[in-house]
Amino acid sequence: MFTGRRILLIIGGGIAAYKSLDLIRVLQKRGASIVPVMTRGASEFVTPLSVAALSQNKVFQDLFDLTDEAEMGHIELSRSADLIIVAPATADLMAKMALGLASDLATTILLATNTPVLISPAMNVRMWEHASTQRNLKTLRDDGIHICGPDEGSMACGEFGLGRMSEPESIADSAESILLNGPLKGKHVLVTSGPTHEQIDPVRYISNRSSGAQGSAIANALASLGARVSFVTGPSVCEMPSGCDIIQVETAAEMLNAVQESLPFDSGIFTAAVSDWKIENPTKSKIKKKESDNLPILKLVENPDLLAIISQMQAGRPKLVIGFAAETDDLLENAILKRKRKGCDWILMNDVSPETGIMGGNENDITLISDKGIEDWPRMSKRSVAKLLVEKIVDELV
Repeated sequence: MFTGRRILLIIGGGIAAYKSLDLIRVLQKRGASIVPVMTRGASEFVTPLSVAALSQNKVFQDLFDLTDEAEMGHIELSRSADLIIVAPATADLMAKMALGLASDLATTILLATNTPVLISPAMNVRMWEHASTQRNLKTLRDDGIHICGPDEGSMACGEFGLGRMSEPESIADSAESILLNGPLKGKHVLVTSGPTHEQIDPVRYISNRSSGAQGSAIANALASLGARVSFVTGPSVCEMPSGCDIIQVETAAEMLNAVQESLPFDSGIFTAAVSDWKIENPTKSKIKKKESDNLPILKLVENPDLLAIISQMQAGRPKLVIGFAAETDDLLENAILKRKRKGCDWILMNDVSPETGIMGGNENDITLISDKGIEDWPRMSKRSVAKLLVEKIVDELV
């Protein structure tokens, strides 16, 4: 919780600024004291009076307000908070942060601060996907800025995709994980999650029923204990974890590349249901159904084995490598053989037969296999599985 914590909230000039009002309520409910700063653009969407009334604090807006500079200068503002949250963080504001500009009060505070900063991006999907924004995002991550979101959904402009500001509860969760001095503080953990999509042609692909829910739950649990989490996810239908560095990929090859670029990490947890095979030569045009009886021939080749590659590293191998064995037959035997073949430290076996409802569902039924033996867990929610697993990871890494 945020009891006794002071949070400086910078509200950027975007339509999502209305969510900042709910964010103030959520943070206050968790015990935080909010000092609001509004950009000029923000006041076009929400009024300073509303923000002041909700936060119960003066709204700071003007860099050249001499009274404010005498009473609470921008240097003091930038350093008196336990955390700075920028929500919404527009494309313009992110660009200024990445370049180190100080053109108004908000950007001057961000340049002068030595306080942790969390941003929640919000913009049109095309702006989010633009190469410039992605370059700025990488720069901010490299500078140690924490990122929450964006989420996927419908936007005010009528388009659909990534770019929606995360919901206030998710932002508050991310803030809590940053401020939490947990036992995994200083540890870097990588989590892979979701399915992969292997292209057949521009409209078809090979995939599986994984929702990504278990990987997301594990990432949230790790972040809540202070770990720096790199979350590498394939196309997932579940909500992204909070307080993590999210790296979205599509194919197994892209996932491997993202994992290798994230090295070194103290532990790797490979929950992703990576496609074992891909099409050798996917077509650039849609395969058309023909009137003849000749069916298209799709030649499969093996995908890279992420778990084996990381487990069998000769130099720089993570201290703890954890894999999942999703099985339907001869469960224990196959899981034990998989652990030996891959070379990982732990395997979490689960039965993904259709009648179990586990793949794509909200619960899991785990058997943990390690050098210490075989440990059966009762069926429980995926969130509970994540909590129990992360407790064991703490015992191993700390």
